[in-house]
Amino acid sequence: MASDHIVTSEQDGVLTITLNRPEKLNAITPAMHMRLEECFDHFASGPELHVCIVTGAGSRAFCAGSDLSLFDAKAPYPKTGYAGLAQRFDLAKPVIAAVNGLCLGGGFEIALACDLIVASENAVFGLPEPKVGLIAIGGGIHRLVRQIGIKQAMGPLLTGRNMSAQEGFALGFISELAAPEALMDTAQNLAREIIANAPLAVQLTKALAIWGLDQPTLADALEGQVRHPLFAPWMRAEDTAEGPRAFAEKRKAVWKRR
Repeated sequence: MASDHIVTSEQDGVLTITLNRPEKLNAITPAMHMRLEECFDHFASGPELHVCIVTGAGSRAFCAGSDLSLFDAKAPYPKTGYAGLAQRFDLAKPVIAAVNGLCLGGGFEIALACDLIVASENAVFGLPEPKVGLIAIGGGIHRLVRQIGIKQAMGPLLTGRNMSAQEGFALGFISELAAPEALMDTAQNLAREIIANAPLAVQLTKALAIWGLDQPTLADALEGQVRHPLFAPWMRAEDTAEGPRAFAEKRKAVWKRR
């Protein structure tokens, strides 16, 4: 799949989505929102796809947010939210943001909606919406508070100031740092590590981690996890028997990929 401003590629179970407006710092247009929803729909439904990497073209920016020259406060987002990802709560497959350069506003919201953020050491993050009379309604406010805590989040949220990659790593919203020239290799290596595991076990692990945050107590999460919709299929899956069997036989497990 490809378009002028969204380019995708598929290799060895990894879907890579590239925001492709480098001359505009990969700023998002209304049409890009809809195209991104299509791309994530394809990822969610494709049995041969196991991990998605989202990145930006060029070295200057991952994404500088919405293109304000085309901004329309009344224009609808896709049903799955900003960039087709912000309100996609049933996507069990992992998504990695590979962030190079500026990651601001809606771009930061896209990254925060991913499960892992691999950031170039020269990446810059921020939610500057209040500086132009807007607010980060694409998930930025709520995700940043949940991911780093309210006291740490309030500073950048209320001031709109930028954060370096090193600060983001220290605060905890960045998973791994990489040299700029090694960014995509680092993200792809991480994707390969994930794909080496049993697909349904990976999906259930992600789903339970997110679902558990919504439970009132740890005891509720532990007691209720067996009723998660993915739990019974995992219990019945061939891979759930294959893993222990391969370990006992001292061989590499052969996972059922489809």
